[in-house]
Amino acid sequence: MSTAAETLNRFRGSFVALITPFTPEDGGKSVDEAAFKKLVDWQIEQGTHGLVPCGTTGESPTLSHEEHDRLVALCVEAAAGRVPVMAGTGSNSTAEAVRLTEHAAKAGADATLVVTPYYNKPTQAGLYDHFRAVADASDLPLFIYNIPGRSIIDMSVETMARLAEIPNIVGVKDATADLTRASLQRGAIGADFIQLSGEDGTALGFMAHGGHGCISVTANVAPGLSSAFQTACLEGRYGDALSIQDTLMPLHTALFCESSPGPVKYAAELLGLCSAQARLPLTDIAPASKEAVRNALTQSGLL
Repeated sequence: MSTAAETLNRFRGSFVALITPFTPEDGGKSVDEAAFKKLVDWQIEQGTHGLVPCGTTGESPTLSHEEHDRLVALCVEAAAGRVPVMAGTGSNSTAEAVRLTEHAAKAGADATLVVTPYYNKPTQAGLYDHFRAVADASDLPLFIYNIPGRSIIDMSVETMARLAEIPNIVGVKDATADLTRASLQRGAIGADFIQLSGEDGTALGFMAHGGHGCISVTANVAPGLSSAFQTACLEGRYGDALSIQDTLMPLHTALFCESSPGPVKYAAELLGLCSAQARLPLTDIAPASKEAVRNALTQSGLL
């Protein structure tokens, strides 16, 4: 088993919350595997430090179990060990999260990202038991995904500290947008607990509070800048990081002008990466949103 230092060194920097390309010809009924593999290669070439398939940005709620399994395996295959793959394996069903995690381990993923169970609204005790059961399903490093805005529940610092005592629960994707959390969790758990921001716009402050990286939506279309930003933060070059933040901020804002991943998939289409096709209940973004995304890409020097 890897040491805490080795794990920390491997899971830091700019991780991309990968979009899932769908084929527009059939209205998004099929995954565009060729486009997905090209995205993985391009991300690695541009300096992205890690890949996160089958998360919310990858439209995991509308993926079939077969598609979910296939995308994780395809990402591992395409990455070919060049960067770590952190597979999204969360669900509001503990049994389903366990199954997805077991598959990710068999497919060769390097870690799993497990979201707090949405809709059910478990108590803190329920959250603890859920994550303990998933962690027991494999030896893979497990990252808690705390995103109250989508799941409606918020894991407390105390519950996270209890879960961090389980050896393979190694970190968190924190999408609370509460910058005090990084310091509070650092104080309760320690500096080796890997804290990854789940909010592009506040990642600079998060890193200054002791964060280790970001699982980024913006990195889908600006991987080079996102990687350079994270590297600058990790090296303590916050002046350089602020300059990159200023460049990327219009994009961070525009990519959430509607429910993600609608705007970022449109941005990817403008850059010729893949189709903007999403799956219902997500639809084509509005004309005003398209203009905002196009303008942000231009302001950031990407278009």
